[in-house]
Amino acid sequence: MQPETSRTRLTIAGCLISVMLGGCGDTKQTDAAVAAARTTATAAGTLARSTDVTAAELASFAPLSPRMDMPNRASDKAQTDLGRALFYENLLSDGHDVSCNSCHALNGYGADGRSVSLGHDGRAGTRNSPTVYNAAGHVAQFWDGRAADVEAQAKGPILNPIEMGMPDSSAVLAHLRDSRLYVAMFQAAFPRERNPINYDNVGRAIGAFERGLVTPSSWDRFLEGDSTALTLDERRGLRTFLDAGCQSCHGGRYVGGDRFMKVGVVHPWFSQSDSGRVGVTHDPNDLLVFKVPSLRNVAKTGPYFHDGSVATLTEAVRLMGHHQLGKDLSAPDVQSIVTWLESLTGTIPSNYIAYPQKPN
Repeated sequence: MQPETSRTRLTIAGCLISVMLGGCGDTKQTDAAVAAARTTATAAGTLARSTDVTAAELASFAPLSPRMDMPNRASDKAQTDLGRALFYENLLSDGHDVSCNSCHALNGYGADGRSVSLGHDGRAGTRNSPTVYNAAGHVAQFWDGRAADVEAQAKGPILNPIEMGMPDSSAVLAHLRDSRLYVAMFQAAFPRERNPINYDNVGRAIGAFERGLVTPSSWDRFLEGDSTALTLDERRGLRTFLDAGCQSCHGGRYVGGDRFMKVGVVHPWFSQSDSGRVGVTHDPNDLLVFKVPSLRNVAKTGPYFHDGSVATLTEAVRLMGHHQLGKDLSAPDVQSIVTWLESLTGTIPSNYIAYPQKPN
């Protein structure tokens, strides 16, 4: 870890609380308690660190908005309702066996817990399925950023032979046009269009729904000024996160998701079988470059990294420190960061994601 700066101070939380609660008590006992706590903490390999965070440091982040709509495009309930139905719809897969929700389970923080997801006919994908929660605000979609937004992203897996396996968009539209309720829902969602059931509108509707998949947490309340929203250990973990320099990639409203970065900046990444964004841009500088994932809900969305190769958040933090920052974080520092990351676990919007009445 980087040395403490002049604005931080080493404290022992228990002793501070004792002093605060006890007022002007026996100073000899207090001094003895502080000394004993320091000895214990040093033996454990770390010292309790200051929880002070400056306004400038917090300005690197931002609380979530209620929705992630595009500028100058207000949310539309009819489109959102249609998108919700399509998100759960197995008819969008060739075998009628998988839906968007199969790989991005909304009641499981938008992930399926697998290293790689299983799609049409049980076929395994090649990359970990990232969560769809809060994803509409990211710089781009997919690990390699090949889709500009969630509307474009939604159309990709449906036609992917390994994922949902539809042979072409016309097959998708044929299923939808055979449904009386889908015909009515598309007409309500796109009333000014003569032929509203088209493939672009499938993406637009699913995107409209995904733009409301927001999970506010105690971290948002803290950013909005509630200093009690985080526990002492969580604030200490934030301090450790900042001192390590993690915010250099994981900042902003989504604590990541706003840029691309090479894996293995300081030390070579342990797996290089996936070449990353270079497959999209064909720029050799994009070799092993991936979208930086958001850390929101990260404690609930393992396994980790583009290939889902790391099972635990503790190990993921340790690897990031080593490969990206060139810092071999101590076990207590890793755990401190994990404690703060757990405060990014938000509330699933259960009413918003409720399974809709299925059209037929």
